Amino acid sequence: MAHPDLVVFYEHPVWFAPLFAALDRSGIAWSALCATGHAFDPSDPVPPAPLVLNRIAMSSFLRQAEHPIFYAQSLFAQWEGLGARVLNGSVALALDASKARQLALIHRLGLNAPATRVVHARADLVAAAEAIGFPLVVKADIGGAGAGIVRYDTLAELRDAIAAATVPAGINGVTLVQDYVPRRGGRITRVETLGGRYLYALDIESDGDTFDLCPADACAVGRPPVRMARTDPPPELIAATEAIVQAAGLDLGGVEYLIDDRDGVARFYDINALSNFVASPLDVLGWDPHDRLVDWLGQQIAKTREAA
Repeated sequence: MAHPDLVVFYEHPVWFAPLFAALDRSGIAWSALCATGHAFDPSDPVPPAPLVLNRIAMSSFLRQAEHPIFYAQSLFAQWEGLGARVLNGSVALALDASKARQLALIHRLGLNAPATRVVHARADLVAAAEAIGFPLVVKADIGGAGAGIVRYDTLAELRDAIAAATVPAGINGVTLVQDYVPRRGGRITRVETLGGRYLYALDIESDGDTFDLCPADACAVGRPPVRMARTDPPPELIAATEAIVQAAGLDLGGVEYLIDDRDGVARFYDINALSNFVASPLDVLGWDPHDRLVDWLGQQIAKTREAA
């Protein structure tokens, strides 16, 4: 296809098969562009399409040491500078790639989040931990699929991990020390959005301290099972989620919160620009969100043509 209306820039070889199938059914002129083997010429004045959909996962660093996270930031800035519209583009990707930035945004909006300290040196972890108190979790700034999160119950445990250099460090050298928030009923709630608006929500429950609570089929490999059910968050939490994604510049994505079992307060803790959508959507939701995504993409293509 010489001049598609839409390019999907992706990394995972399996996750987007349902999206690709829905696009094929739609009749949209589109093409897929894989990050693996991709290179760009900064002097090339033509983006690959007027509209680009970013499908780069933060967990990509778990699959390949030479991951495309930072490469994609430069690439999207290049295409945006040439006039292309990148959905979940360079601004959203920068936020997706930093839990510290996400928490700062949540606090700027006046919403609740777990108490956190952000550090860049291992030597500063103890002081941060003493400010937070135990139990706590140490998180890599760039995670994905629950990676780079470890719980510590005592200062001695943390000191031992620091001495052994086993504390999470992350791929960008930024680390978060965060209050361990006991989730009410063992559940978190993931709210999916599209075009800055509420799409659906899931209660996701696991046994123990599983931090990987991705609801998609492809996330479940090698992980304890999670249980999920459609839910309807209260209006104030839907409004808060919409405020988050709109302030973050997310065209689509999920926001996660939990109810703190100590005080009943809803605490937002994660903004995810990559939505694989729920496994078995017809069973869980009664409809397929990929169809709504493709309908919305068709609308964005029409707007892009009008603006040209």
